[in-house]
Amino acid sequence: MTETKTSSIEREYVIPLRKEWTKVSGYKRTAKSVKAIKEFIAKHMKVTNRDVDKVKLDFYLNNEIWYRGSRNAPAKVKVKAIKTGEIVRVTFVQDPERIKFARERHARKHFKVDKKVTVSGKKEESKTEEQKKSESEKEQSVAIANEKIAKQKAKEMSHVPKDWNAHKKEPIQRRSIASD
Repeated sequence: MTETKTSSIEREYVIPLRKEWTKVSGYKRTAKSVKAIKEFIAKHMKVTNRDVDKVKLDFYLNNEIWYRGSRNAPAKVKVKAIKTGEIVRVTFVQDPERIKFARERHARKHFKVDKKVTVSGKKEESKTEEQKKSESEKEQSVAIANEKIAKQKAKEMSHVPKDWNAHKKEPIQRRSIASD
């Protein structure tokens, strides 16, 4: 009777990368850093046969390592490794500000639709007829204001002075070597 472990193991590491990327040429430094992280995690989290395919780097961790280009890899990285079953997922211990902002932006883009449906459904039920009338009046006034602005812009564009003498300009005279 063998029982499979469903519990997860979580550890934090500071991975030194400088020693690894100094072994390769300049343009391969960041790629070597990514490979070194996977090898380090496979070794320390006891992945069977040290299979680096079972080590999965977080998208934002990978982007942060590549952020400065292929030649300027970071010297060390502080990561958190979580092993569930045979797969090990690697993320930052503390996200840098750029990463926090990117995660929030991603969450706003992909979960915006669900929020609108729930919020709009609640608002429509709680609105009274007076509020609906006032909103429709506001929409009409905004539409009228937008029309006025569009007419003003069209009028300004129609009064742009034209260059009536554009066709009378002399062509550029080129001198040939033979004419000298």
